[in-house]
Amino acid sequence: MKKRLISSYDEENDTFTGKFDDEKGMLADYSICDGVFLGLNKDNFPNSVYVEGASEVFNIPKEVLENPNVKIFIDCDNIFLDFHMFIGDLKIFSVKCRNHFAVPEISFSIDSNY
Repeated sequence: MKKRLISSYDEENDTFTGKFDDEKGMLADYSICDGVFLGLNKDNFPNSVYVEGASEVFNIPKEVLENPNVKIFIDCDNIFLDFHMFIGDLKIFSVKCRNHFAVPEISFSIDSNY
């Protein structure tokens, strides 16, 4: 499934936020890795991403985070959730964690240029 990402980076607070277009409301916000939070809607589908201390979490300069060309890929099954984030053509973050969040089996491509 493809969705459009609306993202922003606050350099002063070093926070990255991304909301998946056409998504309303949030049921829960889960930490999938230190500093990376995934928001879920009432159907347990991902609908937002929040990263506090983004330049430290991703280990990249703040200037890179200001690039609006962001892509996120989320693949999930009953056991694992895979999350990958790219800025430009640079893979800046990847994590595979247990699916303790009841996210259904999905494959999302979320792109700021969709």
